[in-house]
Amino acid sequence: MKVVAIVGSIRKESFNLKLAQHVQKRYADQFELEILSLRDLPMYDQDIELDAPQAVLDFKAKVKAADAVLWVTPEYNSTISGILGNAIDWMSRVDRVVNGKPSIIMGASMGALGTAKAQMHLRDILFASGLNSPLLPMNEVYVGSAHEKFDAEGNMTDEATITFLDKVIENFQVWMRQYV
Repeated sequence: MKVVAIVGSIRKESFNLKLAQHVQKRYADQFELEILSLRDLPMYDQDIELDAPQAVLDFKAKVKAADAVLWVTPEYNSTISGILGNAIDWMSRVDRVVNGKPSIIMGASMGALGTAKAQMHLRDILFASGLNSPLLPMNEVYVGSAHEKFDAEGNMTDEATITFLDKVIENFQVWMRQYV
């Protein structure tokens, strides 16, 4: 099973990137996870969508080839980041590479609520007609106080969070089999 992770932060020390890397390492024996970078995507422009830049074509090809998407979103001003919105705009146009592709959402922040508000908005966005991505129900992953749950090397150290993620990932794999 091949999954792509779309992390809505390009910050080098992003807790959301660390969360995606934790999933990539911990479950490597269960599925292949490729973390895609949003850094090189140009701003969405309808004038060039039919002749999109190579960075967009490469990004969309990786999403299309995947069996599922792991969305890992920060929360900026109570919603998703602009860079994540831009990636979504590219994916929702022309060949609509997320359409029907199963998804799961996670997020990490220093706040107590994790990225609850951003994830709520992302859920609404993923149900839009240009995306139409089914989401794993009732397995929300809000990693709050993230600065206390990773060590200096970026490894997750909080056993309760690790145990919870183990269960959610197990649920995701079972649920995803109906789509793959």
